[in-house]
Amino acid sequence: YGHSNQLRQARAMGDYLIVGVHTDEEIAKHKGPPVFTQEERYKMVQAIKWVDEIAPGAPYVTTLETLDKYSCDFCVHGDDITLTIDGKDTYEEVKTAGRYRECKRTQGVSTTDLVGRMLLMTKAHHSNIDEDLDYRKHTDNFGKGPKGHSPWTGVSQFLQTSQKIIQFASGKEPQPGDTIIYVAGAFDLFHVGHVDFLEKVHQLAEKPYIIAGLHFDQEVNRYKGKNYPIMNIHERTLSVLACRYVSEVVIGAPYAVTADLLDHFRVTLVCHGMTEVVPDKDGSDPYEEPRRRGIFQLVDSGSNLTTDLIVQRIIKNRLEFEARNQKKEAKELAVLEAMRRLEEEKH
Repeated sequence: YGHSNQLRQARAMGDYLIVGVHTDEEIAKHKGPPVFTQEERYKMVQAIKWVDEIAPGAPYVTTLETLDKYSCDFCVHGDDITLTIDGKDTYEEVKTAGRYRECKRTQGVSTTDLVGRMLLMTKAHHSNIDEDLDYRKHTDNFGKGPKGHSPWTGVSQFLQTSQKIIQFASGKEPQPGDTIIYVAGAFDLFHVGHVDFLEKVHQLAEKPYIIAGLHFDQEVNRYKGKNYPIMNIHERTLSVLACRYVSEVVIGAPYAVTADLLDHFRVTLVCHGMTEVVPDKDGSDPYEEPRRRGIFQLVDSGSNLTTDLIVQRIIKNRLEFEARNQKKEAKELAVLEAMRRLEEEKH
């Protein structure tokens, strides 16, 4: 949702947004191992509703040649810094040519922090118990290099506001003739498996209006166990809203799909993926009512990617990711130090 927010801001600066996505090789060279494969990332970015087109295999250093190739007037990046393997600003050339714009980084989110949460795998990060100290201690190894704290990699808490939800929401009401489809789940670490599922659901009707019901953190933890969800309800809300196939989100939807919910939203179809349906607290089937009405449908996304698998990828590459994060932090701190010295010399 941090990336989505950046793309939303970029799209607002012009009329057509092309997003360059790097190859795995390019990322491994400059940053360390990517979490998702390039194919997964191409699909993921294409599914964000502010993106008009993607440029696969985009070079890590953005040049004027690249901008001209895609007939772009300018390029946009967040107000953090990106550096090549040898510590150069990757946007130097386009900045000098005056074809660079900047957008605000989303406070309280970074890939680094999410990786930290996955590596930790305790329940602490979405509860308010004292065990949280263990999590804090761990994020410190993650967000801090040898000394100091980078304002980019180190992360403050994410604070949801109504303004942010409004910016992400489509604001469209269902129209006459729309097929109102309800899907529910955790949608944790919103990923390609979710996108594939939502795309398939979207194809079920000529004029689909998809409402995604997101369960509260405690509910997700009840049926998923471990320290799920990795992302809290606010983060998951923005992630799902950024998807082009979703029209509306129910924040904290009830686990059982009730008659009230179906009537309130005038739902014509309820869909679920091929993952297991865990019974409700009282042992009942959460989809009993839609089944009774004959409006329940299982949808095979054709993808086998799950949140669990992503966490396993992270844990498997744990040491590489920890090294990657500390290296990134150290590089950013060195640049900050250089910038500070330049300022001092001026005065």
